[in-house]
Amino acid sequence: MKNLLKVLITLSFIGSSLIASNSIKAMKIPGNVSDIGPTSKAWLSTSYQDVIVYPQTTIKLNDLDANAMNADNSAKKLRVKAITDGKNISFLIKWKDESKSIQEGYSTTSYGDGFAVQFPTSYKDSKKLPYIGMGSVGRSVVVHLQKATGFTYEPNGNNDVYHQVNENNQNAFHEDIQKYRIKVKETAISDYQRVFISEGFRSMTQIKDGSESSKMQMVYKNGYWKGSLSLPLKSSYLNLNKGAFPIAFAIWDGDKKNRDGLKLLSSWIGVKVVGKSGGEKLIDLLNEKSKGDVNNGEKLALENCAACHRYKNVNMAPDFMAPNLSNIGGYSTKEYLMESIVEPSAVVVAGYNRNAHKNFTWYDVDEKGIRTSTMPSYEWLDEKSRNDLVVYLQSLKAEVK
Repeated sequence: MKNLLKVLITLSFIGSSLIASNSIKAMKIPGNVSDIGPTSKAWLSTSYQDVIVYPQTTIKLNDLDANAMNADNSAKKLRVKAITDGKNISFLIKWKDESKSIQEGYSTTSYGDGFAVQFPTSYKDSKKLPYIGMGSVGRSVVVHLQKATGFTYEPNGNNDVYHQVNENNQNAFHEDIQKYRIKVKETAISDYQRVFISEGFRSMTQIKDGSESSKMQMVYKNGYWKGSLSLPLKSSYLNLNKGAFPIAFAIWDGDKKNRDGLKLLSSWIGVKVVGKSGGEKLIDLLNEKSKGDVNNGEKLALENCAACHRYKNVNMAPDFMAPNLSNIGGYSTKEYLMESIVEPSAVVVAGYNRNAHKNFTWYDVDEKGIRTSTMPSYEWLDEKSRNDLVVYLQSLKAEVK
């Protein structure tokens, strides 16, 4: 074991000088990484890379209390590692959380901490990556989700309805309730791990046929969560067996009633597989810094965006008129922002309930069911103005605390 650890640590130093500092390097190690968890010694083979996740503010949740609790959320730093055995790849995510929140099956108002890892099903065109969070039409994503839960009372495949009922609704006492609890513990589901595929808002579908296998775990210690994900490099939906590929992360804080779209999430981050050729163009593109005049971009945003979008301290527009841009720079790539400016219908954000907010429809639907954004194209802006506007939009993000 000592010799193995020496090899792993040596490999980490060799690979550390080969990869751009703001990309995640996946070190190849001996052995099998398909079944490792957050506490495995295999993680000693490489070092952490910082990834920043930002409050998702595009759409508010329909929960006044939760919105108030998360109104002033800061960005947060995740620490991420990656290792591969050549057939499988594993990720370790570590983040600070002052409270351990477990989602219990007997409560409808408690929410669990959790994390998700997202991959695009296709990244051949690195300038046309999917929209972060839910993917977009023609650009699907696979999302691996893990939540911290207690015993979840849901169908367990055994036609056992009795032991899926809350114990407070049982006509049982003393020894009988103890026997009931034991049986529940044996049959209930205590690991909330799901895999989804999505191609835009309201299209997320759970993959249940086992074609996208993975293993996820979470452990909490000393105010920090550690979560791990292991999956094959190649599966029915994903082909990560390349020199590099994009990845994105999200975390939920159950203590602040985080769930669904109320979360912190990253932009697309490049993963470089050490020792495998290719992928440099993708890494360079994801690491590329935008160039432009941020002050002129702010002026252009006031002239062209503020009438519909809220952002930063600019709140001239009605609250539900268009997506909130307050953190758009944190979880959007330069290419996505540019595309949104010149081709807004490329990715259509569904918006709020069209019946509840009839005056603020974010898209129109034609006779074929195709959605067209109500935002006009700003293709008429000259190239310099577009670049300046993108640079300013990228500056819209919360500070890390």
